[in-house]
Amino acid sequence: MSKSVQTLRRVMALFLGALLTSATPGASFAQDPFTEFFGGIFGGHPQHGWGPRSEPRVRRIMPHRENRAPTYWHGQTDNPRRAAKRTDGPAPDQAQNTAVTQPTFVVATIGDTLGLLLANGLKDGFSDRPDVAILRKGRESSGLVREDFYDWPKTAKEIAAAPQKINVAVVMLGSNDRQAIQQGQESIEPLSPRWREIYAARVDAVIAAFKEKNIPVIWVGLPVMKNERLSADMAQLNEIFKARAAHANIPYVDLWDAMTDEHGQYSAFGPDINGQIVKLRSADGVHFTDAGARSVAHFVEGEIKKYYDASRQQAPVAGAPATPQPEAGATPPQQPVAAAPADGQPIVFRSPVGGPSAAPSLPERPAVGPTQQLTGAGAATELARRTPAAKAAADAGTPAQALARHVFVEGGDQNPRSNRADDYSWRPAANAPSQPR
Repeated sequence: MSKSVQTLRRVMALFLGALLTSATPGASFAQDPFTEFFGGIFGGHPQHGWGPRSEPRVRRIMPHRENRAPTYWHGQTDNPRRAAKRTDGPAPDQAQNTAVTQPTFVVATIGDTLGLLLANGLKDGFSDRPDVAILRKGRESSGLVREDFYDWPKTAKEIAAAPQKINVAVVMLGSNDRQAIQQGQESIEPLSPRWREIYAARVDAVIAAFKEKNIPVIWVGLPVMKNERLSADMAQLNEIFKARAAHANIPYVDLWDAMTDEHGQYSAFGPDINGQIVKLRSADGVHFTDAGARSVAHFVEGEIKKYYDASRQQAPVAGAPATPQPEAGATPPQQPVAAAPADGQPIVFRSPVGGPSAAPSLPERPAVGPTQQLTGAGAATELARRTPAAKAAADAGTPAQALARHVFVEGGDQNPRSNRADDYSWRPAANAPSQPR
């Protein structure tokens, strides 16, 4: 019995020794040697949270978002000052791909922060037209009230007289003008009759600065605001802008209804130029997001394109053949000119053959043959002669014609012919055996 126990102990010792020498020391073996041993026998490799990973980590890709931002967004932001400080130059990666085409139509956008955001939207709107340039000539926190801070009538004259030619000027001002006008020691109450008179004169001064240089002006009204009191004051300023624009005979773009909901109230969300409902106004309820600036610019683009199309029609087309001038003493060839008749005067057809009132006429066609009366004694006699018997005698020229008339005209039967489809006679087969009686 003792020998058996000793033998068993020796076998177990050898088994444990072989186990300890074959196993590889490591963190996983120190934690669970038996699991590591049997896992190696059956092909398993247990993984521990603190052990090294045998496979690389797979990075998960975010799924595609259906309601993604429009492609023209440059990152929506609620900070109007950060959006208004966008640089005018092209991006570094786009500098090398800049088209060689030089802009021939320049639009100067002047105003406060809303005017700068409008300029950003116009840049996006005309990004596909390299011949159109948008100049951002705005100033933050400016207006027509504080001339000591920024004098817009004076600046407008400087912009109009600058060496760079301007084709259209777009003005959007007034969001900072809810304050008193200081004239010497006098402080004039906002929106009072005297205040309105002075403010309207400054609006006229800005418009006149561009009209003196024959530069068209487009005045853009202020949008509805989130604050009801502020919104009511902006509506009164719009009345001044609209009246002065009509007096100067310039376009006025009204944005009030475009930035409200179906009930005519302020709404931070609305449809963009693609019809998707997006956020158009920033958190302060005054400024625009990038999508809002693009939507506002969409209403101004229509007026700008009118002047753009007019300038393209007036400018000579490059490569077009010049009109040849007649030589001295030579009679130029006469060209047919169709003069429009005066209102109320009848149009007179003039024929090259007849007089001034002769209309062109077609020549008479010759008669084809002798004419016969459709009614009368002669026609009745001729019809009476063509009896069925006479017609049959005339047509019965050949047996084939007689057979065709008999079958297809008179509807008669045809005698059956042997081995034809209409031969229904029965004949016994030639080699048929005779039936016993």
